[in-house]
Amino acid sequence: QVRLVESGGGLVQPGGSLRLSCEVSGGTFERYGMAWFRQPPGKEREFVAELSRKSGNSTFYADSVKDRFTISRDNAKNTVYLQMNDLKPEDTATYYCTARITTDYGPWGQGIQVTVSS
Repeated sequence: QVRLVESGGGLVQPGGSLRLSCEVSGGTFERYGMAWFRQPPGKEREFVAELSRKSGNSTFYADSVKDRFTISRDNAKNTVYLQMNDLKPEDTATYYCTARITTDYGPWGQGIQVTVSS
């Protein structure tokens, strides 16, 4: 059973940085595409970034985070990261890590809160 655990969230001031981590256990991590989604308060879950195994580890980003966020992975640590720079109040959300084992996203981590506020 594949399990994902996020860490690294918290409170940060506008313009600051955070790095989220997602450790994957119970599967063959290097075979999976990995992605981050987020759910702002009162809104639907939305795509943030993906590192695609199918596309040769190409990366994809939502327009709202492009040039500010970077997704990366360390196969030796079974971990995917989301480096978030120049954070804005609208980045406040619960962030979820997910694996793309088949064509669908899933399983999912439990989510971690990121709050951007002065």
